[in-house]
Amino acid sequence: MSTDTLQHWDGISVGDKLPTIKHTVTQEAINQYADASGDHNPLHIDPEFAKGTFYGRTIAHGLMTLAFVSQMMTEWDWDGWAYGGEMDMAFLSPVFPGDEVNVSAEVTTIEKRADGVHALCKLNVFVGDKTILGGTVSRLLSAADT
Repeated sequence: MSTDTLQHWDGISVGDKLPTIKHTVTQEAINQYADASGDHNPLHIDPEFAKGTFYGRTIAHGLMTLAFVSQMMTEWDWDGWAYGGEMDMAFLSPVFPGDEVNVSAEVTTIEKRADGVHALCKLNVFVGDKTILGGTVSRLLSAADT
């Protein structure tokens, strides 16, 4: 599969920064996520159980943190994310109740592929100066004519 890289496409340029999303994670939000997802692992919702684990306290669900990434991409462009979004990332550190999660990204590449034009972004997910998630996200800028 051949790709061409571009510097600009329809108002999007390499180097553009996406809007930052910030969330302070609370135990209540973790409990609500557990109810919504059906994931009631005691590591997430039982402070007494969590005290005896490696982390020493409850942690947020990884997919809850990933939902913040999806929120950022949706706010940037719902259509391009919903119909042609991609993720490639790794969970690097847990999120604890009381942590403020900061999610941002920067367009690093614009690729013209067989299926259309995509903006690839370096993902930045931090709590303080600690990286929580690492990787890339992309969205479809323009579908190929079929």
